[in-house]
Amino acid sequence: MRASLTTALIALVTLVAGWLALAPPAYSAQLTEVTGFGTNPTNLRMHLYVPDGVPARPALLLANHYCTGSGPAFHSGTEFAALADRHKFIVIYPSVTRSSLCWDVSSPQALTHNGGSDPVGLVSMVRHVQQTYGADPARTYVTGASSGGMMTNVLLGAYPDVFKGGASFMGVPFGCFATTDGSMWNSTCSSGQLIKTPQQWGDLVRAAYPGYTGARPRMQIWHGTEDSTLRYPNFGEQIKQWTNVHGLGQTPALTDRPAANQTRTRYGSAGGQAPVEAVSLQGVGHNLPQAGQAAEVIRFLGLDGGTQPSPTTSPSPSVTPTVTPTPTVTPTSGGPCRVAYTVNAWNTGLTAEVTVTNTGSTAVNGWALAFALPSGQNVTNAWNATVSPATGQVTARNVSYNAAIAPGGSVSFGFQATHTGNTGKPPSFALNGSACS
Repeated sequence: MRASLTTALIALVTLVAGWLALAPPAYSAQLTEVTGFGTNPTNLRMHLYVPDGVPARPALLLANHYCTGSGPAFHSGTEFAALADRHKFIVIYPSVTRSSLCWDVSSPQALTHNGGSDPVGLVSMVRHVQQTYGADPARTYVTGASSGGMMTNVLLGAYPDVFKGGASFMGVPFGCFATTDGSMWNSTCSSGQLIKTPQQWGDLVRAAYPGYTGARPRMQIWHGTEDSTLRYPNFGEQIKQWTNVHGLGQTPALTDRPAANQTRTRYGSAGGQAPVEAVSLQGVGHNLPQAGQAAEVIRFLGLDGGTQPSPTTSPSPSVTPTVTPTPTVTPTSGGPCRVAYTVNAWNTGLTAEVTVTNTGSTAVNGWALAFALPSGQNVTNAWNATVSPATGQVTARNVSYNAAIAPGGSVSFGFQATHTGNTGKPPSFALNGSACS
C-alpha cells in the first residue's frame, strides 16, 4: 500500500512539474507611477512598466496615448506590455494632464528641439529611465496612436538624437498641425487638405533641429483608408516627409500585402527594417492599433531580438529626392503620355493611385487629366490634385506645386471614392486633350 502511494505521489509530482514547464510564465511586473523624473514644463505624468528579468542594458519604448486617453489606459488597451514581458524591454506610458488630454503637437515650442512643452517632459522621462535602469540609448524608440501618433512624428523630427526609430498609428506629418494662435487643432491638416512636396515636408523636420547632421530615426506608418478624424491623405504626406528626410525617393523597394486588407510599402530597402515602412489598411477607420499590429511594431524596431540596422546618415538640406512612384499597371506605349492606375477596393469604398508620365519631348506646364469614372463611383476626396465633378466624366487638375512634368518625368495623385459594386478602372485618359496610352 505504501509503495503504491509513493508511486502515485511520484507520478503526480512529475505531472505537475511537466505542466509548470509548459505553462506560460507568470509575470509579477506592475505599472508604476514615477515622479520627479526631471524637467516637466507641462506637468505630464509618467507610468513605467519594467518586466521581470530585463537585461543590464534593456531597450526602451515610449508609448504615447490618444486624445482623451492616459498612460494607464494605453497600457491596458494595447499589447505593448505583453510584448515587453516576452522580449524584455522597458515601456514608458506618459499621460497628458491638460483638459483636452491631447498632446501638444502644434506649438512652436513643441516643434523645436529643446523648445519646451510636452516633448521636453517626454525626453526627461526617457533620460530618467536611461540613467536609472541603464536603458540603451542606441535602442530607444517611440510609438503612439492618434494624438500619440502625431507626437511620434514630432519626437522623431525634433529629437533625432534621442529616438532611433518609431511607429505612428493614425498620425500626421511633423509640423502638419502647427498653429500660431495658441489653439491645438488644425482643421486643414486633420481633414487631409494640407499637401506639400516631399522637400517641403523634409525641410520642416530639418528646421526643427538646425545643424543636426547625425543619423535619422527609422519610421513605420499605419493609417486606415476610412479614418474620418485624421483623414487618409495624411498617410501619403507622412511617406513624403520621411522618405525625404532619409534622402529617398517615393518609389517603394517592396510592395506586398501582409493581410487581406493591408498594403505595405518599404522605402530604401526591401528588408524588414527599412528606413521607412508604411501600411495602408483598407476599410479601417480611426481605431488603431488593432490586434497583432503592436507585434509588427516590435519587429520593425528590432525589439524582438532581430538584427539592428545600421544608422542612416541624414541628407544635406539641399537634397531633393526624385519622386517617381512605381506604378503597378504598365500600359502599352504610344501617345504623348502614359497613365498607370491602381485601385484598392473594399466593401463600398476604394482608393485610386494615378501616375501620369510625360512620354513626349517637351515639358508639360499645367496639366488636366480627363477620364470617365465607371458607373457608381463617386469621388469623396483627393490628394495632389483637384478632381471634379465627383462622378461621371471627371478631370483631375494639378495643384500649385506639381504643375510641371518634364519630358520623361511623372507626377502622381490619388483619390478616395465610394462605389456600388463596380470597382473597375477608366477605359481611357486624355492629358490636356491628347489621348494617353
